[in-house]
Amino acid sequence: MKLNSSAVSHFTLSAYVDTGPWRYFFFLIVLCLYVLIVLSNVLLVVVICVNRSLHEPMYLFLCSLFVNELYGSTGLFPFLLLHILWDSHTVAAPLCFLQVFCVYTYASIQFSNLCVISYDRYLAICCPLQYNTRMTSNTVVMLIALSWFYPFLAICSLISLSASLRLCGNIINKVYCDNYSIVKLACSDTTVNNVYGIFYTFTTVALVILILYTYMKILKVCFSGSKQTRQKAVSTCSPHLASIINFSSGCFFEIVQNRFNMKHVPNMLRIFLSLYWLTCQPLFNPLMYGLNITKIRITCKKVVFGKI
Repeated sequence: MKLNSSAVSHFTLSAYVDTGPWRYFFFLIVLCLYVLIVLSNVLLVVVICVNRSLHEPMYLFLCSLFVNELYGSTGLFPFLLLHILWDSHTVAAPLCFLQVFCVYTYASIQFSNLCVISYDRYLAICCPLQYNTRMTSNTVVMLIALSWFYPFLAICSLISLSASLRLCGNIINKVYCDNYSIVKLACSDTTVNNVYGIFYTFTTVALVILILYTYMKILKVCFSGSKQTRQKAVSTCSPHLASIINFSSGCFFEIVQNRFNMKHVPNMLRIFLSLYWLTCQPLFNPLMYGLNITKIRITCKKVVFGKI
């Protein structure tokens, strides 16, 4: 029987396995990871907000990045923790679509923030004389607002298309809700969904290409300058490059899992790969930026040890 998604009261997440008493161990591991993510990102947000010396465009863009890590983590971890303990892995349809919205906006905002950061570094290193005139306070506010507004608008459209589909079932072979799994359950024509999904994917790929192109230009300028210039530029840009490569790789794993038959891959490995981009990046970023950017590292030490 063809069901409209509005008539589907819940979805069942079939990727969870019965781990018996081990569930409490996995719960503790995931909880510790979540607490560590929250503490590290909140620390960096507070450090940037309360220190006037860090009220510069690059650090404000990083602050936006860390806030997004908190947002994305909160869209996944509480949900994940509950389902690790529960025997029944069902989720109400509205909550499932809410999680899809949180996860997808998190990913889109992440790429947008990384693109804005790359543009900021490009201006600072390749056009230093024009930096202050181009990267004004109004420009900073506009770029941060745009990096959040466009993803919210784009994902709202994506969710509205998926919510209007007629569904043949309610089984999602994941540990969290994702849009592609819901679209695969559709009985009705999904041409519009597929076209919009391709458009959205291409815009994301375009951002990644733009980011990589920007850093290629930066590295070209760096290696044509003095040794001191090279060292300063590389130390500043290396966390950004590591972040985009790590996050893009995680997203690539997830896309491959969605598009291809992965039944030959062990279930635990499939779960790890599907969660990698949502769990590792929120911890990876604060560690990379906190340890590698001298100004942030020094200020964090002062805050942690009560010397500020």
